[in-house]
Amino acid sequence: MMRSLAVPAALLAVAALASCGGERAPAPTPSGTDFAPNATAPTPRPDGPAPDGMVWIEGGAFWMGTDAEFAWPAEHPAYPVAVTGFWMDATEVTNAEFAAFVDATGYATRAERPTTRAELVAAGVPAGAITEEQLLPGALVFHLAPDAVHAERIEAFDATQTWAWTPGAFWRAPEGPGSSLDGRWDHPVVHVAYEDALAYCEWAGKRLPTEAEWECAARGGLHLATYSWGEEDVLDPAPRANAWQGVFPNENTLADGFLTTAPVGSYAPNAYGLYDVAGNVWEWTLDWYRSDMNALRAEEARERALLDPAGPRVAWNANSPNEPSRVTKGGSFLCDREHCFNYRPSSRMPSEPSTPLCHTGFRCVMDAE
Repeated sequence: MMRSLAVPAALLAVAALASCGGERAPAPTPSGTDFAPNATAPTPRPDGPAPDGMVWIEGGAFWMGTDAEFAWPAEHPAYPVAVTGFWMDATEVTNAEFAAFVDATGYATRAERPTTRAELVAAGVPAGAITEEQLLPGALVFHLAPDAVHAERIEAFDATQTWAWTPGAFWRAPEGPGSSLDGRWDHPVVHVAYEDALAYCEWAGKRLPTEAEWECAARGGLHLATYSWGEEDVLDPAPRANAWQGVFPNENTLADGFLTTAPVGSYAPNAYGLYDVAGNVWEWTLDWYRSDMNALRAEEARERALLDPAGPRVAWNANSPNEPSRVTKGGSFLCDREHCFNYRPSSRMPSEPSTPLCHTGFRCVMDAE
């Protein structure tokens, strides 16, 4: 489990996500309508009432990734893919919903359990750098830093100025000892590691989405659009998502009214009826992360239709080769227009599965019966 102060650099590595290197064949030219050979029709909505709190995602063919110049290399290129229809939570799992799971099962999250030196070494932390504090139950917490040295490029930013391993921080105490969920029961649960999200999904009779399912749902049928709502700027004329406003990480003007998480559903849904697929908190997906996944799939899509693609069998992050990561999607309240810019459907971030973070949560999906 990664608990060293080097971890935040991995959290911010989205700004330096490397491509797989070498020559790459030209990407398919997206037309928005020509999905051959992936001409898979959307799945009709099942009969009967929707599962509580869920909406139907019809699936079908769509363009995954992007060819936009402003995007990070790991989002390139756009390629055709198709998914079968499924149910998806309209909102991120809330603190109240997660509390119901914990009350029913007695489950203790990863942040509530201590770790061992052997676990940290296995996760890539140098043995000589491990402190006693890093062995305590806790999580990584971000702090506003008015005096932090600003960097024009996020890969040059010293994340230790803002991120700290905080013993005692967990989902019920997001900022650490003394904090609570008062007034935040309808906010998305955070400090849930990948295994915690899986446990909740199993209890609820659901599962995590694949990256392809998540991106299809977040796009809401808007093929190749920059955002889940279209092309309009996230803050113009009014905030469309819970993101950072101001100079990161020195000042947040709170133009959207929230310093950290916002109550789920605070902003308009996308065309499928999903809330907060942009900003608020990053969301876990089932898939292992590979920096070159889009490039590999684009090549594969030239040979055969990609229907319900699963993630890679082996994780690989060009920036942290020894740290297997899962894909998280959607961006968070820490994403700004200058540095992060990850509140877009094509954005993808590698997250170490066992590290609880104050800006990471999840939502569930369910297959049609």
